[in-house]
Amino acid sequence: MKIAIVCYPTFGGSGVVATELGLELAHRGHEIHFITYRQPVRLALLNPNVHYHEVNVPEYPLFHYQPYELALSSKLVDMVKLHKIELMHVHYAIPHAYAGYMAKQMLKDEGIFIPMVTTLHGTDITLVGNHPFYKPAVSFSINKSDVVTSVSQSLKDETYKLFNITKEIEVIPNFIELEKTKLEEGATCYRSLMASDSEKIITHISNFRKVKRIPDIIKIFHKIQQQIPSKLMMVGDGPEKEKAELLCEELGIANKVIFFGNSNEIDKILCFSDLFLLPSETESFGLAALEAMACSVPVISSNTGGLPEVNVDGFSGYLSNVGDIDSMAKNAVRILENETNLAKFKKNAYAVSERFDIAKILPLYEAIYEKAIQEQFKTESN
Repeated sequence: MKIAIVCYPTFGGSGVVATELGLELAHRGHEIHFITYRQPVRLALLNPNVHYHEVNVPEYPLFHYQPYELALSSKLVDMVKLHKIELMHVHYAIPHAYAGYMAKQMLKDEGIFIPMVTTLHGTDITLVGNHPFYKPAVSFSINKSDVVTSVSQSLKDETYKLFNITKEIEVIPNFIELEKTKLEEGATCYRSLMASDSEKIITHISNFRKVKRIPDIIKIFHKIQQQIPSKLMMVGDGPEKEKAELLCEELGIANKVIFFGNSNEIDKILCFSDLFLLPSETESFGLAALEAMACSVPVISSNTGGLPEVNVDGFSGYLSNVGDIDSMAKNAVRILENETNLAKFKKNAYAVSERFDIAKILPLYEAIYEKAIQEQFKTESN
């Protein structure tokens, strides 16, 4: 198949999932065309089946805000015609599904019919999409998609709750490429650079937005290190980072916390981690937790959104109510205080991650694509 993938090219979960999905589809022989405003951070153009097309938005004094949706839909039309693309897979309802629908209509006027698969990732529904300004556009974009998927059952339920949706939403969970989480043969995990042998290493990875409850992470770690010698690795960047650094100073633990900023070496950081913290206000899925578990790192998380579908309470880690810092710290200590128990949780975390290996998830997407193309063919025939 010739597939156009539209996504955000950032460090966020949806962009990572879309990129990894496209690369794996290319490895399986599909021709993949990434269409976005910048090359995705994890996109390697070393496969002859992978192509990247940049969306340029011309600047005109007339526009206070440059019309990205217009530029994207026009680019989609051009690329579909030029490369004979058979299907569009857009990640995020707005603006991507909205632009995709406009492209479909323009192509339809030229006698070209192409199906569109829309994958909902979370923020497009729970935060942005639920704003009164955007709600009609989100509902329209979802209902006009040929096939709609969500990354968790929780997100599917939330979408039906928030919007007037008439389309069936199919759940296809996020995935992990287990082979890529393994260090290369002979590679060394330089744990000693981060902490002494007597210290445990606790990690958090995110975009440091308020929804991640970054202060909770610092406070949980503060309680943990009072009982167990440990270091905290904070990976990522965002609006809450500076506040977190100040809080570390206030609590007197700045020398025990390392702020990495954004990193392309997540696997190397996770290889020496003993525990992962994710106390988010909400998570549509919890991809960061899954990435940690794939590196045999147990997870302490909130029990919100799709996290209970990923982190199995009492097995791969523990779940607590949002904001329950005491419970999360107590559960963290339960895992870390005993080496035998820690080893068991590490093993269990990896076992759970195997359920989400890309080899098991990719065929679900391929089946969705075939379904969308067949339904489009029936529509054309009628």
